[in-house]
Amino acid sequence: MDINILAVGREAAILQVVERLINSHEGWHATIATTEQEAINAFKAKPYTIVFVCAGFSAQEEENLRQRLTQLDAAVVVTRHFGGGSGLLENEILGILATK
Repeated sequence: MDINILAVGREAAILQVVERLINSHEGWHATIATTEQEAINAFKAKPYTIVFVCAGFSAQEEENLRQRLTQLDAAVVVTRHFGGGSGLLENEILGILATK
């Protein structure tokens, strides 16, 4: 099963690691964005199952993004990713997929 995951944050180096970790799993495809507008544009271009909000976005920016994206697709899961390595990221994704 192919799953598109969008990672949004202000720290390009962190996003590149998140992108690499996601793409290392068969069928998982990551896209990264560093601004709210980039995220919305990416979201409009193809469907995403999960959107991770990473370092650099405030709680208010996260909530604004969540509202805008869920208006486009009510089924999307928008959640904060705090880091912690590949195992944590993988478990976060698997946990979200298990509830869908």
